[in-house]
Amino acid sequence: MYKSKLTPKENYMRILKGEMPEYVPVFTMGNPPWKGEPVYKNVGPFIFGMPAMTPPEGRYDIWGVHYVANEETGYGGIPEPNNFILEDITKWHQVIKAPKMPEVDWEQQAKKNYEFAKINLDESAACINVGFMPFQQLIAFMGFNSGLCALYEEPEYCKELLNYMADFYLPVIEKSVEYYKPDLVYFADDTAAKLNPFMSVEMFRDIFKPVYERILKPVNERGIPIQLHNCGRCEDFLDDMVELGVRVWDPAQPTNDLLSIKEKYKGKLAVAGCYEWVVPDTWPDADEEETRQGVRDAIDKYAPGGGFAIAANALGRIGDPDIAKINSWIKSEAYLYGRGYYIK
Repeated sequence: MYKSKLTPKENYMRILKGEMPEYVPVFTMGNPPWKGEPVYKNVGPFIFGMPAMTPPEGRYDIWGVHYVANEETGYGGIPEPNNFILEDITKWHQVIKAPKMPEVDWEQQAKKNYEFAKINLDESAACINVGFMPFQQLIAFMGFNSGLCALYEEPEYCKELLNYMADFYLPVIEKSVEYYKPDLVYFADDTAAKLNPFMSVEMFRDIFKPVYERILKPVNERGIPIQLHNCGRCEDFLDDMVELGVRVWDPAQPTNDLLSIKEKYKGKLAVAGCYEWVVPDTWPDADEEETRQGVRDAIDKYAPGGGFAIAANALGRIGDPDIAKINSWIKSEAYLYGRGYYIK
């Protein structure tokens, strides 16, 4: 096997800088890859104790939204259906109250979180998460039907609410980038479904882009590269996201025109993902060679010219041995096939 001269961090940071990687990076959202260290690890700030997963009994976020989950969803939480806390956007002032900001010794908090993350800074980049998803938080308050109607019927009230939340998050983001000194910042907001965005580009630019610009300003002022998570066919918003400092976009699902995107934004925006596992008709039986070939096909299609990291996995019930088997094939192939790809 090809032995790289670069660590996962060094190799991944190349695509954030618009440079050619030595080998195909494997992006795992900060989780351990099949082999070696992840390209980045989240180091905080975690000052609100927000868990990555939702326990079976559910949890509340810092704004009072109740999230539920189950084993089949991998304990990824969703706002509890039919139990939304905001019915009328014009009355948001009466319902939505910013939580009390705890007293934080930011220098000590950063030190504590770095120790907790057990990050090897030579191997993995240090990452912090913005923690504020404007569109998703609005939908969490109101549900999709009421939330989307509010955006169309009462855009000014939506702007008020989003900027009220931005006022709360902005000092946290400013302190985080100052004291944690991350290599990259992760920002997520799912503004699209599989086939189309939830809003027009005009609405995005009017309501959401100014909020994004506010919360990302401290990051851009320090020249820290930004990675964006946005599922679905969200390519309509990429011009604006690149303008806002985004250098890598995941999961870059194939419902977008990924080859055209790679060409258009070459050297400005890298794509991480570009793979979609499809449950075979023979499930739970699956062919190992076909599964591995699907990973190789994705790398062959999107790796040429760089600007790409493979993110490949099968989603399913936690503890399902069949899903675990599929993932062992997918993840090992992503690592092994991509390792020497650029020296063929």
